[in-house]
Amino acid sequence: MTDKELKLMAVNVREGIVTAVHAAASGHPGGSLSAADMYTYLYFEEMNIDPKDPRKEDRDRFVLSKGHTSPGYYSALANRGFFPVEDLKTFRKLGSYLQGHPCMNETPGVDMSSGSLGQGLSAATGMALSAKLRNKDYRVYALLGDGELEEGQIWEASMFAGAHNLDNLCVIVDNNDLQIDGRVADVCNIYPIDEKFKAFNFNVININGHDFGEIRDAFKAARECKGKPTAIVMKTVKGKGVSYMEDNAGWHGKAPSDAEYETAMAELEALREEINKGGAN
Repeated sequence: MTDKELKLMAVNVREGIVTAVHAAASGHPGGSLSAADMYTYLYFEEMNIDPKDPRKEDRDRFVLSKGHTSPGYYSALANRGFFPVEDLKTFRKLGSYLQGHPCMNETPGVDMSSGSLGQGLSAATGMALSAKLRNKDYRVYALLGDGELEEGQIWEASMFAGAHNLDNLCVIVDNNDLQIDGRVADVCNIYPIDEKFKAFNFNVININGHDFGEIRDAFKAARECKGKPTAIVMKTVKGKGVSYMEDNAGWHGKAPSDAEYETAMAELEALREEINKGGAN
């Protein structure tokens, strides 16, 4: 896909996020929107996957370690064809297969159940090690929140991945600088993120997580790196794409009202029009 096509798809993904959270009257829009461009690139450009065969043996694997941002994950999966986009409106509703946190036994395309922060990277590391031991060439991707880096298990898994030279593992950090209680640096400072991963034998790449050119180059470099896992630290804006949610910790886990929903959808439609006219760089 061209950068323009990716930008337009990212608008679709963001619309799905807002729609799902509004329909459920609960959920986590802020961190879903900040990662929407990454979700889009992963599922429409980077990963070896097949919506018609979600469990194919040689597929790339993805683990959403920050499982509360499932609206972004589900919206990417739906737009990619794993299930109907219309089903996003059933998010968190009784009987829906789109639970508040991803469940690998219920949702097509989900490779690992997640939600308890800190544990997803351990699962991804195990998947990557399994591929190495069985001489499989699939890659494993894990998306972490920056607040999640306060969990000690993240660094145990990082130490293991670096020590075992898991160059088929790509860790992505959504560095939007906000968690539920405020600024990450104020709650429990985890900076410098890049130097910490380097200390655990990671190839580290810092990017703007809303620039598809930088995202593309980072994944290319990750695939070409041998002997080390890669950590892509992407600087993002929480709530990206919806003006009143942007860089606002209050939208970590809150659903928009009907009026706020209409405002968000109007802004996203305006963004689509701007992209189609050649703007929104």
